[in-house]
Amino acid sequence: MRFDYRYLGNSAVSGNASSTDISFAPDTLRAPTYFVANLNRHIPFREAISALNAVVVSDLRFQPKDRDEYFAWLKEQEESMLAEFMSQSDDLKARTGTIRSELQALRRESSKLMGPFLKAQNRYFKYLYQYDMDAWYVLDPVITVHPDQVFFECFSQDESTYGCLRCNHDTFARIGDFACGTTNIDYSAGLYNEFQKIRDYKATQFKVDPGVFEIETGDDDRFIEQKIDLPESWVRGFLQVSSAMTLPLTSFSLHPMEVHNLLFVLRRRKERVGPRSIRFRLTPGEPVVAVFEPWNREVVCSSSVYAGSEANEIRIWGRRRLLMLERLLPIAHSFSVHLLGSGMPSFFVAHMPDMSFTLGLSGWTANDWSRAGNFDLMAPRAEVDTPTKERVYKSLEKVWFATAEDLGRDLNLAPDVVRGALSLYTQAGRVVYDLANDVYRLRELSREPLPMKTLRFSNPREAKASRLVSAGLVEVLEVGERNGQLVIRGKVTDDAKEYSPQLVVDTDQRLWNAECSCDYHFHNKLYKGPCEHILAVRSLHAKQAREAQADVA
Repeated sequence: MRFDYRYLGNSAVSGNASSTDISFAPDTLRAPTYFVANLNRHIPFREAISALNAVVVSDLRFQPKDRDEYFAWLKEQEESMLAEFMSQSDDLKARTGTIRSELQALRRESSKLMGPFLKAQNRYFKYLYQYDMDAWYVLDPVITVHPDQVFFECFSQDESTYGCLRCNHDTFARIGDFACGTTNIDYSAGLYNEFQKIRDYKATQFKVDPGVFEIETGDDDRFIEQKIDLPESWVRGFLQVSSAMTLPLTSFSLHPMEVHNLLFVLRRRKERVGPRSIRFRLTPGEPVVAVFEPWNREVVCSSSVYAGSEANEIRIWGRRRLLMLERLLPIAHSFSVHLLGSGMPSFFVAHMPDMSFTLGLSGWTANDWSRAGNFDLMAPRAEVDTPTKERVYKSLEKVWFATAEDLGRDLNLAPDVVRGALSLYTQAGRVVYDLANDVYRLRELSREPLPMKTLRFSNPREAKASRLVSAGLVEVLEVGERNGQLVIRGKVTDDAKEYSPQLVVDTDQRLWNAECSCDYHFHNKLYKGPCEHILAVRSLHAKQAREAQADVA
């Protein structure tokens, strides 16, 4: 998918000993959106925007070791190795030894001369990888101006982490002109470094520059156009995590010191084997207990009593992403945790004076087919006719943000119908749910409508698996355990033929092995991903597990 931006210049931070000016360059291709004010809470804003940067640059995918030097050495030795192997006489060996010595001397001299250049080149490429956002697939942060707050949203490079910083208008002082709307802002590593210079004793102006919309022609040399081709999986992940917030969640609160204790365990220990999860044990009227696997290290959150009515236990993976919350610990007065279910997305909300920060985590850091596919998160959850959907959207458009109950009263509709309509707009990237304030907000993720038919599923097999489950053609026959792994056996009826897929899931909920009698699996096994029958059984089992968990809760 291609995203086009056009900025007038770059975002910048300038200042002197007494003042600082933060100026964001908005996308001029979108509707005019701007905001001008002075910062009222300097240090909290600095720490919160730095935490958002941690999400922007986050990439916890496996990074292979750099073996370029080894292969270069191997290439250098190849000729001498071959000569030594081919030598058949003492005379040839002597000549080979002399030439080898001369060659090694030349290479040492070459290395001495080229060494500083190669090291500088290596540092340059590493710098590009870590800091130059324009060189990699990254969507610039989205900023939205509303009548009551300004909020930033972003998604990580590894397609697993969502961040949202919300700043109430009380975060600012002397608010000037502003126009509500959504736009992308030019963002760079240099801008992040400048944020670190924000101080309480400096007057700081925060500005989403309105002046860029006053230039009538796009031929100005100062305009910078960017065309970024993003993988569909990146956009799909953003929408999945956003739409997951609208689902029923299991929630509890944590004191900042208890969040510190959780992160302290992650900092002190490094897991070598699985499972690599946190198990939250939730017992009504008792403190929340977090168990870190595989060590079974318990952290009792004595200040956080679970207020739910039924006992529950929920596991989350990709726990090292929680370290992005570290800079918020000194400024947050509380945290709220919202869990969708084991292996499902989770949300950690830091509550600060006049601000909140939402960290949304997908089920796993690696969102690939080997996990319990969450493609069903984007499937419609309510049947709402088009005229009703449009009425709900236009009503929200007038007020910018509202609860489902308020919109229902204004439109004389049931709140469930309103939520169903808004959830569809959330999946399309046009509405976002504010978890911290329990309201729906207008927010257009992109300038052009997103191709939802393309984004809903990553491949045709996922789409077919969803249709098979919806049509009731899938059945889970048996669920058992073997050598500590979960074994699931099912039956799928497809085109009047019956297939019997069997899945083996390890302790980290990864698809360890699978078998199916269909032609696709016979020819490809799991090398190109599981067939639709394996996906359908996995999806149905996950759905049944969530329903059983919800019944218990």
